[in-house]
Amino acid sequence: MTKIGYARVSTREQNLARQIEQLKAAGVTKLFQEKLSGKNAARPQLQAMLDYLRDDDEVIVLSLDRLGRNSSDLTEIMEAIRHKGATLNVLNLPSFNSIEDTNLRNLITNIIIELYKYMAQEERETIKVRQRQGIEIAKRQGKYHGKVREYGPHSPNRQKRYIYKEACRLLTRREQGEELTKRQIARMLGIAPVTLYRIEKYRAEES
Repeated sequence: MTKIGYARVSTREQNLARQIEQLKAAGVTKLFQEKLSGKNAARPQLQAMLDYLRDDDEVIVLSLDRLGRNSSDLTEIMEAIRHKGATLNVLNLPSFNSIEDTNLRNLITNIIIELYKYMAQEERETIKVRQRQGIEIAKRQGKYHGKVREYGPHSPNRQKRYIYKEACRLLTRREQGEELTKRQIARMLGIAPVTLYRIEKYRAEES
């Protein structure tokens, strides 16, 4: 049996040292680690770990959120671990290593993990409901006006406020008959055509 660790951070600026230290303290002899650059980034080291797994190996992670991003993700990864005949040990969850029967220990561990996933999902859903309720109350009180647009008259970025105003001015000149294409306007302002289309849409909503 090999104790295999997996460590992950969500940005390249974060440090893996704490996870690695605790995984090695737990007896990990084979370690897979990665720093991701975005929410939807691929996880080649996770896949490499799953490919490496053999029967009776033990996968060790610091916490479930290091292994998967959501309940669906976790379920898929856990099933892949089970399919390889390996077990999962999450260091911040209760340990049942004192139970000698391997099948019983794995069963109890899986129940705890499923309960944890359920609670985490419920917490996320509760937060979403409360956010929606808060927005509805703020709307009724006239305090909520939606997210401030990146390009608009009230943009917090002075340069983008200027680009919005210039785009509106050039679009008006185009509508008045001046020979200006939208691509030319976008090039003059140093923005992508899709950004100009978005500004045009905002301009129509503002008028």
